[in-house]
Amino acid sequence: MVGGVNRRIVTLLAALVPVLVLGVIGTVVKVPFVALGPGPTFNTLGEVDGKQVVDVVGAELDPTSGHLNMTTVAVRDGLNLFEAFGFWVSGQHGLVPRAEVYPPGVPREEIDKSNQQEFKDSEGDAEVAALHYLKLPTVVLIRNVGDDAPAKDALRPGDELVSVNGAPITTPKDLVTAVSSQPPGSQLTVVFRRDNAEQTATITLGARPDDPAKGYLGVTPGEGALPPMQVTFNLADIGGPSAGLMFSLALVDKLSPGDLDGGKFVAGTGTIDGEGAVGPIGGIQYKMMAAREAGAETFLVPAANCNEARQRTPEGLRLVKVETLDGAVQSLNAINAGAEAPSCG
Repeated sequence: MVGGVNRRIVTLLAALVPVLVLGVIGTVVKVPFVALGPGPTFNTLGEVDGKQVVDVVGAELDPTSGHLNMTTVAVRDGLNLFEAFGFWVSGQHGLVPRAEVYPPGVPREEIDKSNQQEFKDSEGDAEVAALHYLKLPTVVLIRNVGDDAPAKDALRPGDELVSVNGAPITTPKDLVTAVSSQPPGSQLTVVFRRDNAEQTATITLGARPDDPAKGYLGVTPGEGALPPMQVTFNLADIGGPSAGLMFSLALVDKLSPGDLDGGKFVAGTGTIDGEGAVGPIGGIQYKMMAAREAGAETFLVPAANCNEARQRTPEGLRLVKVETLDGAVQSLNAINAGAEAPSCG
């Protein structure tokens, strides 16, 4: 009898050991994948933490209503085997090799910094695209100053450029021409406006990294609203350029009569450049899921993403194909008038 009990215990232990081992492996061992899924959405016409997402001062604003939501993709890293399997079977997430999101050999901090810079650049492009669409005047601004730039002790992001060596600066190209026409070691007299006060700085040019015969200032010029109008975007901890289209639409909506969204729930995604061209993004299916779950009825899709979007369109979500800011505005106006808008098919 005792021998039979011992054999049952041994048999039970033999069965339990693989289960325990699998449990340990499943919770401890990390998999080389990340999970992508629906991320948070933000109404670009609304507020976050008590601040307008797209804040405009110094200009007459038209009242807005409804939603123009930007959408995001949630990335979940550091998954164990069980977590990865759970996301995979959920139907709401997809697994991709970690190297596609976080390239090997590149520090995570560097990747995050690059994503944040892309997001900031998209804000500037969104502002310029909207101002150009509305035919509002712009000024040339410093968007970025390199850490080792010859101008790093003189200029800051946000400075408004007035002139270089006496020549007016009215477009970003004017600055590029003024700098590249001078050899390294030349001195530039730069007049700029900071905090509503005009200042002058003398800067010695360095050598351009890709063409040592040309002068190098080390700044990135861009355009912005003519003072006293000022546009500020108040979303933090978001990366990448895909909010550009929705930021532009929010700015157009606030600075022009009527409601672009017709007082309804519109969401979308897409990069944008200063001329209003809308570009493709990643994770379109997850952004559509997030939008529909939040209540969106219409979703603006970059034309290059239409084929992918058609394959997994959430029920009840109308897809509108967008190639430019002008086209997006026309489509929303058509929908509000009860007419048809370009579709993804």
